[in-house]
Amino acid sequence: MASAERELRRLPVITGFFIAVLLLTPPLDSKFIALGPFAVPGATLLFPVAFILNDVLTEVYGYARSRRIIWTGMACQVLAAVSFWLVGVFPSAPFWHNQEAYSTILGVVPRIAVASFAAYLTGEFANSFVLSRMKYSQRGRIGVPQGWRFLASTLVGEALDSVVFMLGAFGGVLPFRELLTTMFTIYWIKVAVEVLALPGSTRLANWLKRVEAFDQLDDPASTRYSPFKLGASGIG
Repeated sequence: MASAERELRRLPVITGFFIAVLLLTPPLDSKFIALGPFAVPGATLLFPVAFILNDVLTEVYGYARSRRIIWTGMACQVLAAVSFWLVGVFPSAPFWHNQEAYSTILGVVPRIAVASFAAYLTGEFANSFVLSRMKYSQRGRIGVPQGWRFLASTLVGEALDSVVFMLGAFGGVLPFRELLTTMFTIYWIKVAVEVLALPGSTRLANWLKRVEAFDQLDDPASTRYSPFKLGASGIG
C-alpha cells in the first residue's frame, strides 16, 4: 500500500465526474421517460453512475477519502439548488417570458429536495461502508470475485436511496401500491445499470490502482466509519 502523503493525480478527475453526475440529476429528473412499459424519471439511468464511481473511489482510495467526496458532492448539490431557487424568485426581465419553463426544469420543490439530499447521503454512505468492510474481510481470499463487493454494496446503497427518496418525496401523496411499484421499478433499473457496468467499473478500479500505485485497505480497527468524521484521514 502506498503512502497516504503521495499525490493521487487521478482522484480529482474521478471526483469531478462524480459531482457532475450529482448536478445533472435534478434537471434530468424533471422529465419522465418511457422504458418499455415503465415511466421513470430521466436521471434513473444516470444516477447509478454516482454509485459506480463511489465503488471505484472506495475500492481504490478508501472510505475516508470517499466520505469527504460524498460531503463535497452534497455541498455542490445544495449550492446548485439554492442558486436555481434564487434565480427563480428574482423578477423576470420584461422581454423574457419563460419563467414557467424555468420553474419546471430547474425549480426547487422543498420536500423533494430534502428527500433527495437525505436519500443521497444515506445511500452513498451505506454503499461506501459496505464495500470498505467487504474488501477488508475478503483480503487474501482466493476465488472471491472483486465484482461481488461492487454489486453487494450497490444493492444495499441503492435500496436505501430508493426507499428514503420515495417515502420522503411521495409518501402520503401517491397511493401505496403505486408508491411501491415505482420504488421497486426504479431500484431494479438502477441495479441493472450497475450489473451492466460491472466489467468496466472493476477494470477502471484496477487500472487506477496500477497507475496511482495505490490501493487503500481500510482496517476496521483504525478506520472511523462515522459519516461525520471530516478530518484529514478519518483514521486513528
